[in-house]
Parts: sequence; C-alpha cells; structure tokens
Amino acid sequence: MLQLIDLEKHFPVRRGVFRRVVGHVRAVDRINLSVAKTEIVGLVGESGSGKSTLGYTVVGIHDPTGGGMEFRGQDLLALRKANPRAVSKDIQIVFQDPGSSLNPKRSIKQTLELPLRIHGIGNRAERLETLKELMRTVELPEPYLYRSPSALSGGQRQRVAVARALASRPDFLVLDEPTSALDVSVQAKLSNLLLSLSAELELTYLFITHDLSLMRNVATKVAIMYLGKICELADAQTFFAEPLHPYTQMLLSSIPVVSAEEEALKPKHVAPRGEVPSPVNIPSGCSFRTRCTHAMEVCHAVDPVFVKIQPDHEVRCHLFGGSKEVGGHAERA
Repeated sequence: MLQLIDLEKHFPVRRGVFRRVVGHVRAVDRINLSVAKTEIVGLVGESGSGKSTLGYTVVGIHDPTGGGMEFRGQDLLALRKANPRAVSKDIQIVFQDPGSSLNPKRSIKQTLELPLRIHGIGNRAERLETLKELMRTVELPEPYLYRSPSALSGGQRQRVAVARALASRPDFLVLDEPTSALDVSVQAKLSNLLLSLSAELELTYLFITHDLSLMRNVATKVAIMYLGKICELADAQTFFAEPLHPYTQMLLSSIPVVSAEEEALKPKHVAPRGEVPSPVNIPSGCSFRTRCTHAMEVCHAVDPVFVKIQPDHEVRCHLFGGSKEVGGHAERA
C-alpha cells in the first residue's frame, strides 16, 4: 500500500537579524518503511523523534526534502502533483487533539459534509444519509450532527474526527496519537473502535504513538523511531517477545504494569539515561550512543545500518554487527 524510500524531511534553523540558515533539523532522516494493505503499523518514539513529521509528510502537509514515496506502486509525489484531490481522498489523517482540529464555528454536520462536497460525493439527500451512516459507524447518536464541537466530550470529538477522515472513503489512515489526549477508559473504547473499523472497512493504518502498551494490542508491525531514524522494525509478536535495540528495551522496561504476569513479560529493567539530544546537534555516529549503556568505540564514529535478524525483524545497532549492505540494509555478519 505504502512504501517509503530513503525519505527525508529537514527544517532550516535560522538565526540573527537577517534570519540566516545556520543548520538543519533532520526530523526525518532516510526512512525506509513499507506498509502492506490492511496492516496496522505502529510508529513509536519519544516526543521530538520525528514520528508526527513523518506522518505529515505522508499525507502531504509537508513536502519531503529527499527520497521518495510510493502509494499502490505509484510515485506518490507525482500523483499528488497531478491530482491532489484524488490522493487526499484515499489518504486521510486523524490528528492528536480534536479540540483544535475541529472548527468550533461549524456544526458536526457541516464538518462531516465538507469532505463530501469537496470530492463531489452524492447530492444533498445522499450526503445526509452518508452523514447518518458515518455517525452510526463511529457510534454517535444522529442528533449530535446538529451540535457544535464544544458541546461534545473529548472522546466524542475524536470520534467525529475519525468520521471526518472516513467521509471520503479512504484506504489509508495516518493516526497521529489519536488517543493521547483522552482518559484511559475512553482510550480503550476508541482503540477498539479503530480496530473494528480496520477489519470492517479493510483500512490500512500508520498508527503514530508514544504508548508501547497500546501497540501490543493494536499493531501488526512496530517501528521504533529515535531522532529521525528507525532503530528497530519487527512484527508485533516478535517485537514484544524479543526486543533487541537498547532504546527499545529502555522503552519497554519503563511501561507501567499492574500484575506479576505482565512484569514477567517485560525485558530486564533498563534505567533511562540522559535526555534526548537536540535535533539541531545530533551526536556523531549512532545518535543513541549518549544514552546507551552498551556504547562502544565504533558507536562514536560510525552510524549503524539495518541488520536483518529474522525475515520480519531488523535492528540498527552495532551490537549485532553487519557490514555487507544489500538494498540500503545490511545482512547480519
């Protein structure tokens, strides 16, 4: 469905009275990632890792600095240039905060009807029936169509945001931390709704989050991102059973649990060390070396490449060797 090939997105850093460019933030730095049809790929990382920027680049909010993107085997940038409306119809996004992503001056009906008008879907009567069906799909009462966003709770507003994304009948959704602004109980309900919609409508998700425990129950594949790069990629079952990258182990060991059984599933505790470096001044070599308890001499000088541990498990770390590059990745030495 989606293929990212050495994708890059850099932002200039300007200083001084004349706003001269003095550097760049490599928010997305040579990302290679594939998302198959009906897959739910969890993109996980701390704040500032570049995961939201990656999602915004996929949906066209940002133009990439370099690399390429393919959608259904075709050049996504060329498709977007030739017919941007057709691409936006097929690729939609659900933002993190529904309080700011929904127009407070529009009713729910006006908000949901706008994508139908833009894409020329149905006449007036048909659009109204579509809106009612959308409300049923996201499990909201039909009378809510005539309310404003301020009259709804946070969870209800996020359901409206999901309905708006589904209005154009897309195949691919970028979910930018859709549950992080909600209470825990509401998070679970919305996650279950997104899972059922994925199965019912055969949707494909790029699910951006910082919550690894959520990904255990939702994702089919997990990618861990740190300072603009993916450091580990695996199918969800393998990922949680055998995390390899020191950063991944640190994230997993810090997940709060409530039972001894859950504690036994976690990797050995790895104490968080240091702070995330400034994206303007990323450390040389491996960007995680300043926080890694396994840092070696080579980590200071050489940026590691991906090593394929199993067909469905890759890691970018010097602990696992690898020198022969194959198609941008490396086979394990």
